[in-house]
Amino acid sequence: MSTQTLIYIFVAVSFALYIGIAIWTRAGSTKEFYVAGGGVHPVVNGMATAADWMSAASFISMAGLIAFMGYDGSVYLMGWTGGYVVLALLLAPYLRKFGQFTVPDFIGTRYYSKVARTVAVICLIFISFTYIAGQMRGVGIVFSRFLDVSVELGVIIGMCIVFFYAVLGGMKGITYTQVAQYCVLIFAYMVPAFFISMLITGNPIPQLGLGSTVNDGSGMYVLEKLDSSLQEMGFGPYTDGSKSMIDVFCITAALMIGTAGLPHVIVRFFTVPKASDARKSAGWALIFIALLYTTAPAVAAFSRINFNATVDGTAYAEAPGWFTNWEKNNLIAWVDKNDDGVMEIAKGDAFKGAPDYAEGTGAEGQRLLNNEVLTDNANEVYVDKDIMVLANPEIANLPGWVIALVAAGGLAAALSTAAGLLLVISTAVSHDLLKSTFKPDISEKGELLAARVAATCAIVVAGFLGIYPPGWVAQVVAFAFGLAAASLFPAIFMGIFTKAMNKEGAIAGMVTGLVFTFSYIAYFKLMNPDANVAENWLFGISPEGIGVIGMLLNFAVAIVVMKMTSKPPVEVARLVDSIRVPRGAAGAHAH
Repeated sequence: MSTQTLIYIFVAVSFALYIGIAIWTRAGSTKEFYVAGGGVHPVVNGMATAADWMSAASFISMAGLIAFMGYDGSVYLMGWTGGYVVLALLLAPYLRKFGQFTVPDFIGTRYYSKVARTVAVICLIFISFTYIAGQMRGVGIVFSRFLDVSVELGVIIGMCIVFFYAVLGGMKGITYTQVAQYCVLIFAYMVPAFFISMLITGNPIPQLGLGSTVNDGSGMYVLEKLDSSLQEMGFGPYTDGSKSMIDVFCITAALMIGTAGLPHVIVRFFTVPKASDARKSAGWALIFIALLYTTAPAVAAFSRINFNATVDGTAYAEAPGWFTNWEKNNLIAWVDKNDDGVMEIAKGDAFKGAPDYAEGTGAEGQRLLNNEVLTDNANEVYVDKDIMVLANPEIANLPGWVIALVAAGGLAAALSTAAGLLLVISTAVSHDLLKSTFKPDISEKGELLAARVAATCAIVVAGFLGIYPPGWVAQVVAFAFGLAAASLFPAIFMGIFTKAMNKEGAIAGMVTGLVFTFSYIAYFKLMNPDANVAENWLFGISPEGIGVIGMLLNFAVAIVVMKMTSKPPVEVARLVDSIRVPRGAAGAHAH
């Protein structure tokens, strides 16, 4: 059976499974649509949370990032895993004890203000749409290569799939769909990692293989081999970092704190029966996440070794099949700068920006480009960072069923998170804006209809952002974390741990953090990308890490405004006490 046929079978079976679960668990009430009825077991919720969390950025993009950034890519590993510890300890059990449906619910009630709730909804929508752009981009990349369609058509197909099970099933359908998706994505990530680790080092466990010697007779360790080969090409050593200490710190902190402020992750802790289950869910999620995250550095190193060995110095006429397959989808490209017909990898960009293919082919079969060729360096190969995990099994010559499994896993990762984000957006519109703010007398049936309409509109916007993304997948996701850290996290944190914070302070802080962080990212990434270099950054902090400064501004403005305005009502102090009382860990209410 051909690899392409296997891909169609694996993807079709996995989609049939997800859609079947959505039909089986269709939401019949707003509570089932928003929080799956509040009765999900902690282990099941931990698995669903892991799938919700391990998006296209984790599955598709993170190892590709590390493969090309080396040591600097470790910020994503540290930030995204460390954030779960912050979430489990500081927020999850308290928010579950509060007992509402959404993050704006908590902020609106804690800060006794419809304006605060509305500002929280606006922050949530900014964060969620930024995040979902990365997911839809990931869906498009997977479809484009494995189903042989354009990235744009791939995004549209993904929109249709997510529409079916997110709009129909709500949180109840999404929870059990995500359990299935976690099983698919973790199996799809680990199997090729075992194969490739065995091929390169003779050790089938990738985490141990990363510290082993390469079985090519050189006696060199994996990272030593990678350092050596990259230096020969003119790159810096893989194990050395080029980012400044402050930027590494800020990106890591923004990712960690942003995790604890991400609405689609927080809402998962409203789906368990009691507060103690929320903490257990976070613990299980961390275990399930660790399987992939501890494997990613090995996958990154192995993929870079294989890629360099297969491409560099190979005549284009003899290029492997996987190279030309990805080339057709505009995700890898070669330009012959020295007219020798040989592909050469070196430091620097082959093209200015990503390639944009024109019709026809040039000499030696290289593709003509509607893009500027950079002649100030010797690099002739462009590769999209987001393809490394997906192309890894092909580069390593693994069996067709492994390639098909990775295709299904990549789609599971992107679709699971996209569904969670769409649900958060639809809930924010139907529950927080309509039911709780502008139309409190709406019927449950009307509210459920509004949620589904809002999810449909959100899917259309998400598809547009997936077709025209502001960066590569992990980078776009990092922006979402920065926005979450700068806007929602301080309001949630102060709402739980201080009785003094009032509505005026919280609103001023959220607006300041969101506007500052979004403006900084938009300036360097959309308005003036040519200025996006360390010399122009504030304190040397990149757009990926600026959320930390936004968060500090949020805290500072909130505290200053709080000091200048009236104290919150007495009942707010009682609410904070009832959330934080130790007996709450067992699900009891304060008296």
